[in-house]
Amino acid sequence: MACMDAAGNLPKSSGPEPAGPALKLGRYSLRVPLIQGGMGVRISASGLAGAVAAAGGVGTIATVGLGQASSYYDGTNLFDANVKALADELREARKIAPDGVISANCMVALTDYDTLVRAAVENGVDIVTSGAGLPLALPELTRDRPEVALVPIVSSLKAARVVVRNWGRKHKRLPDAFIVEEPASAGGHLGAKLEDVDKPEFKLEKVVPEVVEYLREDVKADVPVFAAGGIWDKEDVARAFSLGARGVQMATRFVCTHECDAPAAFKEAYLKAREEDVVVFMSPAGLPGRAVRNAFMRAVEDGTRPPDRCFANCLAYCSYQTEHQPFCIATALVNAQRGEVDNGLIFCGAKVHRSSEIVHVRDIIDELFPG
Repeated sequence: MACMDAAGNLPKSSGPEPAGPALKLGRYSLRVPLIQGGMGVRISASGLAGAVAAAGGVGTIATVGLGQASSYYDGTNLFDANVKALADELREARKIAPDGVISANCMVALTDYDTLVRAAVENGVDIVTSGAGLPLALPELTRDRPEVALVPIVSSLKAARVVVRNWGRKHKRLPDAFIVEEPASAGGHLGAKLEDVDKPEFKLEKVVPEVVEYLREDVKADVPVFAAGGIWDKEDVARAFSLGARGVQMATRFVCTHECDAPAAFKEAYLKAREEDVVVFMSPAGLPGRAVRNAFMRAVEDGTRPPDRCFANCLAYCSYQTEHQPFCIATALVNAQRGEVDNGLIFCGAKVHRSSEIVHVRDIIDELFPG
């Protein structure tokens, strides 16, 4: 944990570590400088997270929607079911990777964000990654578990500055790492306004060096930066490292693995997706999102999607609940997770069209980080 001293001074940087097996993230040493991105509603649950952790990276369980797609959910107890299902998934991931590093991804935009963060740390998670809003409350929520590393997800230097200043002033600590995510390539919810998604000022080539320099020169702290969005092959990893990142986050490529928790129909949709099938749309969460243009998305685009029942107040802000626009995202994601891919939302990254076969997690990691 990167903390200030009693006088409020930040730790001096000892210089950048080389990217590689010895990368430190808080108290944890990563054999592979890779964080698996969180993909909600049981796309990245214990199976995928455990496999990535066992292979030396950070395996991530996405906390959103776990209860809704579990046996604990009775139609009325979503938040309680989320906590119980998260405990199960963390326990199962730990069985797969007893000595691995396990993360929970918690979206700030969720109504039960505080509850999920607390449940994650109480059930032994090593790292919490947090985005879809600025995770300003994260240090307080994890105050009793200082061993848990905290990693905000940002898309701009401005956001990184806000987090550093807020955490320093209120909690006398720093993030243990930052994930810098590029909206133009990332999957799921994107950290920019819809009209800004493709703007050059949010590209990794601009933001990663800015954040790295800010942490080194202004903050005077050794906080590693992980580059995210469009990471697919060794060339992408090398590009990220050349920008000053010391690790990468990858999500989309891990869907088409044997270990991924997604149903076969979901993986098949990735295998069939073409480059032109990817669409950016406005999510009910008030953020843009990237997904496969399937029958569901075409119905949303042309206004023929029938209304869904809003069964839970799952988002802090939800345009479907307030304005019935454009659809219930919880229902759409659960439908996709159940294999109803023509009637569900299939989040993806911009390079989903490069999915060509089902492989093992370790095959991908060995390809990216040989030796």
